[in-house]
Amino acid sequence: MNTKPIHIIGGGLAGSEAAWQIAQLGVPVVLHEMRPNVETAAHKTDGLAELVCSNSFRSDDAEHNAVGLLHEEMRRCNSLIMREGDKAAVPAGGALAVDRDIFSDGVTKALEDHPLITIERSEVAGLPPEDWDSVIIATGPLTSSPLAEAIKDLTGEDALAFFDAIAPIIHKDSINMETAWFQSRYDKEGPAGSGKDYINCPMNEEQYNAFIHELVSAEYGEFKEWEKDTPYFDGCLPVEVMASRGPETLRFGPMKPVGLTNPHSDERPYAVVQLRQDNALGTLYNMVGFQTKMKYGEQSRVFKMIPGLENADFARLGGLHRNTFINSPKLLNETLQLKTMPRIRFAGQITGCEGYVESAAIGIMAGRFAAAEKLGETIEHPPATTALGAILGHITGGADEETFQPMNVNFGLFPPIEGKFRGKTKKMDKKKAYTTRALNDLNAWLDTLKLSA
Repeated sequence: MNTKPIHIIGGGLAGSEAAWQIAQLGVPVVLHEMRPNVETAAHKTDGLAELVCSNSFRSDDAEHNAVGLLHEEMRRCNSLIMREGDKAAVPAGGALAVDRDIFSDGVTKALEDHPLITIERSEVAGLPPEDWDSVIIATGPLTSSPLAEAIKDLTGEDALAFFDAIAPIIHKDSINMETAWFQSRYDKEGPAGSGKDYINCPMNEEQYNAFIHELVSAEYGEFKEWEKDTPYFDGCLPVEVMASRGPETLRFGPMKPVGLTNPHSDERPYAVVQLRQDNALGTLYNMVGFQTKMKYGEQSRVFKMIPGLENADFARLGGLHRNTFINSPKLLNETLQLKTMPRIRFAGQITGCEGYVESAAIGIMAGRFAAAEKLGETIEHPPATTALGAILGHITGGADEETFQPMNVNFGLFPPIEGKFRGKTKKMDKKKAYTTRALNDLNAWLDTLKLSA
């Protein structure tokens, strides 16, 4: 075994997960995190695995949802991110959402307490030193400029970029519950929920049209010259961009009224704004799907037009930050190594996966691959039929390098399932077949590994 440590650059979800996986396999790790010495445009703390956008890990349904399946696969791989996420869970219907402070504190403590992990609070301003023979770059969407430029020079590829958006957070006690009400869509219960996990603010048609008018005509912050013409990721569009695509767009997106019944009125809502619990105390709620670049004063004015939020007290207003990622299908091999410099691996959002758990999942694989290499073991890839394997395959060759864009995990990335599915339950039965196959294949893969984190 080569006893030199594996160096990980970036203490976000992917870097934290990779460090944990490696150390659990008995290999020493040095985790480099530049905060608080060097700040970013979006982070507010110096905690590891800080969540800067939503507090939701999305669906926790492991039988019928691809991201829920990924949750379960990660749990079976002894994921630190899922362990601490489960501990910090707050009510969120069928989703797994977390108290972001409890979550980050839990991840930070676990890594600080591990005897094989050293955390260095300093920026790696450029390519890693040559004597670092195994490196994982997991700097995420907010890679520092010196390192980003070094990567660009090394690969000869311009980094692609889009804007990632942050939704406002509101103090619960400022929401008018004589207008709003608690209910999950279709009363669905989740891992930490009761079926009444969202606060719902209803609008009639007149209120909705007035709101859309003000939303699209509000004042917005100017982009810097280098940010102009950068495309958005469709999974995290600013609310004003969605509204600009047509007056009905939001009614069929984050403001859809289906599956909800207003107990205060017999009138069916024309549109509904949902707020999701953001901390364990239940004192903060974030506006689901309301990421924005609206100026702060305008956010307060426009969002207070929403019935129930007339007196809203904002704990945090929305914002946007630039997000960068590499052309992974062109630059990385199947074990996430940079083809032109194999001592370097990449993990997390910088690889072009999208989403918290997807990023952490790539961290699991990058960590296990790097540890296997150090230990002289054969690297075994997760089967393509699993969520882990599907994401890995997408970013390391499954996607078209000419049109590569960020992607959340979805069943479209999996090899087609055999069998015919008929009747009213056709769609759900097919999804169940995907997840059953995936978990069976994952278990078989884990059983064959000599390494067990």
